[in-house]
Amino acid sequence: MLPVLMLFLIPVGGGIPAGVLLARDHHIAWPVTASLYLVSDVILAFLFEPVLRLLIAVVRRIPPLARAAEAVRLAMDRTAAQYGVGAGPFALVMIAFGVDPMTGRAAAAAAGHGFVAGWAIAITGDMLYFAVIMVATLRLNSVLGDPERTMAVILAAMFLLPVLVRRVKAACSKRLPLPGGGA
Repeated sequence: MLPVLMLFLIPVGGGIPAGVLLARDHHIAWPVTASLYLVSDVILAFLFEPVLRLLIAVVRRIPPLARAAEAVRLAMDRTAAQYGVGAGPFALVMIAFGVDPMTGRAAAAAAGHGFVAGWAIAITGDMLYFAVIMVATLRLNSVLGDPERTMAVILAAMFLLPVLVRRVKAACSKRLPLPGGGA
């Protein structure tokens, strides 16, 4: 189980499909695999939180960095607004789902959530992301029958689908009429 956990600790998304396939090959049940991923998120929380706290403390003391942090906070508010009004828990979960748990935790911190609530929000989004990737990996591998090809397709989808979704969303928003009957 340790090799699976080590793959899940890789900060870039490629560890998920590799860990899922390794767990399957070692006959580790999916609930145990998901639990290992949860453990990796908790380890990440304890490793990243001091870095986040240090960054916040440093940024507050340096005016140009404080202005940059405010710009980031406003950008996160705009991102969160896509999921509803304000940076509520659902919007923050969606940020963690759509980006990564560290960004989700940073957004939760900017919204005023402390360590436990902030990481609970970030980990919830990341676990949802993990579930989607785990199911997609296992189903695709059952069709392709080749772990290397499965990994390549899943990794390509992980990196290319968000770009494609943003482009389609932008194209659709350009075609929609403005509220109030304007064109």
